[in-house]
Amino acid sequence: MARRIQLPLTRELSRTLHAGDQVLLSGTIYTSRDAGHKRMCEALARGEELPFDPTDATIYYVGPTPAKPGQVIGSAGPTTSGRMDAYAPRMMEAGARGMIGKGARLPEVIGAIREYEGTYFGAIGGAGALLAKSIKKSELIAYEDLGAEALRRLEVEDMPLVVIIDSQGNNLYEKGREEYLQWTGRQN
Repeated sequence: MARRIQLPLTRELSRTLHAGDQVLLSGTIYTSRDAGHKRMCEALARGEELPFDPTDATIYYVGPTPAKPGQVIGSAGPTTSGRMDAYAPRMMEAGARGMIGKGARLPEVIGAIREYEGTYFGAIGGAGALLAKSIKKSELIAYEDLGAEALRRLEVEDMPLVVIIDSQGNNLYEKGREEYLQWTGRQN
């Protein structure tokens, strides 16, 4: 059974999540991909503020398609998270605690997740139309010139996700592989 989570993702809330947990996420999240992350990290390096308060924020790695008439947003499937690995530790240092994407993360990112007690949520690739149904509001807040990679504020309700890496660094991808090998009687 999925656990309902209301954002923001505080340290205390993040500590209660465990790799493998199914969650239904509700609240405010922000969208950004590599071009947006690069701009944000460059702004931080110059001592500038970000276009949103990153404290306890959750960032969805997505470049949504344009909304059709009557829709809040177009298809909104996750981007491969590895594209943000160069920026994720700096964003967490600035206060962001949650990340939503797909795929494995580098050891440096897992280290930052542990250090800042964050959570990496996995969204199902190829399910962008389904995920878009949980997005109730979308507002462009910065970097309009980046098109799909612009920074947006989204209001989501019951977005279906899985905790991939928890605040202790437990990794569902590793845990799942180990359980599979154990189940099949194979060695690593």
